[in-house]
Amino acid sequence: MTSTLQPAHEEGVEERPGRWLALCVLVLAVLLVAVDATVLGLATPYISEDLRPSGTQLLWMGDIYSFVIAGLLVSMGSLGDRVGRKRILLGGATAFGAVSVLNAYATTPELLILARALLGVAGATLMPATLALIRNLFHDPRERSLAVGIWGATASAGTAVGPIVGGLLLEHFWWGSVFLINLPVMAVLVLVGIRLLPESRNPSPGPWDLAGVVLSLVGTVGVVYAVKEAAAHGVTWTVLATGLLGAAALYGFVRRQLTLPAPLLDMQLFRSRGFSGAVLADLLTVLGMSGLVFFLSQYLQLVQGRRPFEAGLAEVPAAVGAVAAGLVAGRAARRFSVRAVVSGGLAAVGLALAVLTTLTRSTGYPLLGAALLVVGVGAGLSFTVTADVILAGVPKDQAGAASAVSETAYELGAALGIALLGSIVTATYRDFTGPAGTPPAARESLGGAVEVATTLPPHTSEAMLHAARDAFLHGLHLASGAGAAVLLATAVAAWFLLKGQRL
Repeated sequence: MTSTLQPAHEEGVEERPGRWLALCVLVLAVLLVAVDATVLGLATPYISEDLRPSGTQLLWMGDIYSFVIAGLLVSMGSLGDRVGRKRILLGGATAFGAVSVLNAYATTPELLILARALLGVAGATLMPATLALIRNLFHDPRERSLAVGIWGATASAGTAVGPIVGGLLLEHFWWGSVFLINLPVMAVLVLVGIRLLPESRNPSPGPWDLAGVVLSLVGTVGVVYAVKEAAAHGVTWTVLATGLLGAAALYGFVRRQLTLPAPLLDMQLFRSRGFSGAVLADLLTVLGMSGLVFFLSQYLQLVQGRRPFEAGLAEVPAAVGAVAAGLVAGRAARRFSVRAVVSGGLAAVGLALAVLTTLTRSTGYPLLGAALLVVGVGAGLSFTVTADVILAGVPKDQAGAASAVSETAYELGAALGIALLGSIVTATYRDFTGPAGTPPAARESLGGAVEVATTLPPHTSEAMLHAARDAFLHGLHLASGAGAAVLLATAVAAWFLLKGQRL
């Protein structure tokens, strides 16, 4: 039955009694997506060794998921508003688990890239539905802030659970096993969600705009692909044409949404400075952090020589900080101000990224762990409050589409960040000066260099790895510095854009 819940302060309406138990089911979906996003980075060295992808293919493995999910989030969020958020959440979770099996048993780089793209299609149904259901379950602002904090904290916990569980699996099984951990979580979510989750949808949604879906997907993927290729290989006619096609599609999407009586996305939402500021802050924050997230596991394993499980444990402080910050972010925003908490959190992340520009092969863990803890706290404060701002500023019937905008900003930021900052690392790495006899495969990725080193004479192998690791570190320094600049600039912008915003 369609939910007809109204805000608690309206006459004659009470809060749903099972809302907190239902929240426990919703956060499983968040955990599912967060775990999948983190285990890929940990498994990258093993994927490189087994499938032998090129450097470009390796980047596609990392960002194709974000490309597809960013292009479909608004469409899937709007679809959930129309057909039912519970229905699309459970259907997406089932598909997510099934496609995870395809990822686990991929035998070529091309097949893994395709499987990651399909995972993005399934993942696009999960995140908007969870936030939209929270918006419809919790009408009291304080309860909703706490629920959003728990939602965000679970996502952060997934970033800790993923590397630890993934590290254990990688030490005992093949790399594909890290994708199979999605299956038990999916099974619990579907079986329990069928009984506990209420259905909710927009009572007067209008038809689903299929042309808008195509324009959104083509536009997002086209623009991000063009940025990625231009950063990696320079501007070519193909890149320029793809970018122009994507921009034209996005322009067409916006124009279409402005004229439809029942659009996929109500563009009037962006007239709110708080809504637009929160979305922009999310996009730029993830963009600035993504280089660190994608390459940190490679640094820990391939530069410092840590085992996968040890590398996973090394990343825990970021998740711990984000969990703790997410649980208190709403209270802090009400006590101080929204803009103070968001800007302060972003500035903290920016300063921590600046510290990471000093990393060397022998950097001790206290410095790295402290920096990651600050990154986690700052990101937890910012993401939780901006999600609450976005949800609080829209009617509950549009919660799915608004949540999708928030998630689109997150995924688009990740895709652009991996494309831009990842290309900085890759381009810097490829130029390293190795000894005579350095194989071309060693220049594709640091994982490739470590693999081919075993086939070279000891003296050549040692010299090549030394040069390769130094080049990788130099690229990581540049990416961290660029990320720090983006985060600090975003902190300043958020201070002005979120002025006067309240939860």
